[in-house]
Amino acid sequence: MNPIVIEHARKKFGPTEALVDASLELRPGELLGLLGPNGAGKTTLIRAIAGRVRLDGGTISIFGRPIVGAPDTEQLSRIGVVPQEIALYPLLTARENLEAFGSFHGVRGARLRERVDWALEWTALADRPRDLVRSYSGGMKRRLNIACGVLHDPGAILLDEPTVGVDPQSRGRIEEMLDGLRAGGTSILLTTHQLDEAERRCDRIAILDHGRVIAAGTLEELIRATSGVRKSVVLRIAGSPTTQPEGFVALDGAWTADIADVGRDLAPLLARVAATGAAIEDLEVRRPTLQSVFLHLTGRELRE
Repeated sequence: MNPIVIEHARKKFGPTEALVDASLELRPGELLGLLGPNGAGKTTLIRAIAGRVRLDGGTISIFGRPIVGAPDTEQLSRIGVVPQEIALYPLLTARENLEAFGSFHGVRGARLRERVDWALEWTALADRPRDLVRSYSGGMKRRLNIACGVLHDPGAILLDEPTVGVDPQSRGRIEEMLDGLRAGGTSILLTTHQLDEAERRCDRIAILDHGRVIAAGTLEELIRATSGVRKSVVLRIAGSPTTQPEGFVALDGAWTADIADVGRDLAPLLARVAATGAAIEDLEVRRPTLQSVFLHLTGRELRE
């Protein structure tokens, strides 16, 4: 059973269509990246799953049960929501924040104490449980913010930009935290503007644009369906050559050509360059990336 299934979701705010027949599924145990330009509908979709926005049409199911009206208590207990904004009480300690958020989700007594102790260890905050949150660094707050959203042990988590604005060390710690959740079978829907993060970590990637899911699949599947698997050879030439070899395009002060097979095609390509008398200063072979897929599908940079 897929933890979250969205079918033909539609939502308008006045004349603005935020979601237009959007369909998407989060599969068991996967990390699904949700990408889209600003205004594509990502926030509306996440809020609809969390029950904070009511659709005009279509359905959302959580672990096989459609949301009818507002999600019921059982449905909400099976998902965790971690917003991009730090949603913590700065004048409470880490332990007090965890206890408060746990109680909001109905976790009580010995179970609450057990989960709070787990969260403090999981976030590497066990040595500072009684410090006020306002004294924490940005990375520490970000980790605690995630812990508060998953304290009730949900089967699926909605994560909105969990590594935004954090240093590399904190980012690495957050990735370790998420890896631990996935190892336990938790499914994660991640919205991010970090293309390298999505490319490196996500099992599948969905691209939302103008309220529609215009593509979804693994990175290799998306590359094959859009820019293709051909690689780009980029040459930096010493001096100012006047003769450009056949098959090359001048781009940003370099010569660029596409090849299908490095072992077969690279040597003849370099031979054509040598025949012009040009001296190669630097050479780079670039594989298709998520950036090229995104540009192909939307015609825009991710942050536009």
